[in-house]
Amino acid sequence: MNKNKGFTLIELLVVIAIIGILSSVVLASLNTARTKGSDAAVKSNLSNMRAQAELQYNEYGCYTVSGACNATTPAAVAAGACVATASTLFAQTNISSAITSALNAGGGLSSCKSSVGGGAWATIVQEKSATKSWCVDSTGASKEITIPASPLQSDLDGHLSTGACV
Repeated sequence: MNKNKGFTLIELLVVIAIIGILSSVVLASLNTARTKGSDAAVKSNLSNMRAQAELQYNEYGCYTVSGACNATTPAAVAAGACVATASTLFAQTNISSAITSALNAGGGLSSCKSSVGGGAWATIVQEKSATKSWCVDSTGASKEITIPASPLQSDLDGHLSTGACV
């Protein structure tokens, strides 16, 4: 009448295997959700940047910080990594911080371009999804652009013309 009660080794191994499979499925979907969340943050930050740029335009008549709108000031910003170039739209604090936030949420690459006199601009930031980037410009365009899996700065620069996403 002395019966041993408990689980066999095989029963325990089966339960551990099932738990392992379920946890891997959950972790895989969690990573996908994180990537989508980061991509949404990039899009949101660039959308806010465009709204700030329009406020600057309404105040000064061009996309600049100081209102010095003429044929040569502010100077054009060539396509390249976004930096707060003096007297350009990208030097405006809210816009600069929106681009920085988008960069931090995304894949780490950006490109900004503006025309001479501050009449037009465009910005593109790599999303967390490795082959996607988000572009906004002064024409009101917002669009997702496909880029190579291991993008270079030139891959983003090539999608900006003066004041527009290409």
